Amino acid sequence: MTTKWSILCVFMVLGLSAFNANATNKSIYVWKDENGVLVFSDSPRKGAEKVKLNSPAMSMPSTDTQILEQDNNANQGINFSVAITTPNQEETIRDNTGSVHVTGQVSPRFMQGHRVQLMLDGKPYDKPQSSTVFVMRNVDRGAHQVRLRLVDGNGKQLATSEPVTFYLHRRSVITGP
Repeated sequence: MTTKWSILCVFMVLGLSAFNANATNKSIYVWKDENGVLVFSDSPRKGAEKVKLNSPAMSMPSTDTQILEQDNNANQGINFSVAITTPNQEETIRDNTGSVHVTGQVSPRFMQGHRVQLMLDGKPYDKPQSSTVFVMRNVDRGAHQVRLRLVDGNGKQLATSEPVTFYLHRRSVITGP
């Protein structure tokens, strides 16, 4: 978000400084809004400071800034897919500590703000993260099902993997291996 505002401020400064030769007497003013963001304008306002330009006025073509407004619509039209790469379907895992490693793959590469949620037996396991590598600890012995969900910054589901069933074998305290 900060990067977008910085880029927007740069475009605003360039746009406001791109006066034509007839408008060289215009002034530019700067102030911080209630969120602390710098605002540039050719209209004075209370608390604004006049910007002194060190270079003569120049003329520039306008710049399309629609790219700055695309964060809410960035996911539209993109078909994401998520797949679990390990464990394999119906794989037997032998680990007496109950540790299970789950890795996945997202296509196309997910964007800033996207997170991956690991689901174990239909319930979220820990918090969503920006990586597709998970380590589950102290999983009970028996059959389990995992699934990966790709979510955006608002928690909206963008894609989900096919479920993978695995079997965890742990040594029993009562009966042994």
